[in-house]
Amino acid sequence: MERPEEDVLAGVGPRLRALRKARGATLAALAGETGLTASTLSRLENGRLRPTLEQLLPLARAHGVPLDDLVAAPPTGDPRIHLRPVRRHGLVMVPLTRRAGGVQAYKVVYPPAGRESTTKLQAHEGYEWFYVLDGEARFVLGEREFRLGAGEAAEYDTRVPHWIGSAGSRPAEVLTLFGAQGERAHLAPANS
Repeated sequence: MERPEEDVLAGVGPRLRALRKARGATLAALAGETGLTASTLSRLENGRLRPTLEQLLPLARAHGVPLDDLVAAPPTGDPRIHLRPVRRHGLVMVPLTRRAGGVQAYKVVYPPAGRESTTKLQAHEGYEWFYVLDGEARFVLGEREFRLGAGEAAEYDTRVPHWIGSAGSRPAEVLTLFGAQGERAHLAPANS
């Protein structure tokens, strides 16, 4: 019966060869980058030599890949959020938080302003803060209208009728924090 580490290491050779060939590197050139001999590299790629950590680290660095990719390590507790965009009403929304309740974070991409710029105001419970990452956003809040460029932010009570969209011919990319129960985003002033 094979040990789990044997399973992980079994595919290293073909992955190393594929990475080297994709870069168009020769064994001699890779040997110069890693400090390993061309003979050792050949035996690793052919599966005749079991790789060690001391060999894999310079290979991962030379190929510009994480060590986990070289050994096809099984997934572990990954703290990163794997973004899954949702398309709704012509918008692309990317949830940035995974837990239910509390303040939720989203990246929202508003499509370029169209010929029929419909501004159907909506109102609902909550509090929202948004920051324009790129483009220009058109923000209608009650009877007032604002245009916000990259680097500008707004905060408002969502019970006031409102609408957000792109103000120009380019999409507007916005980072949004929304609290359904009225939680507010608190920003501490910088110390002077």
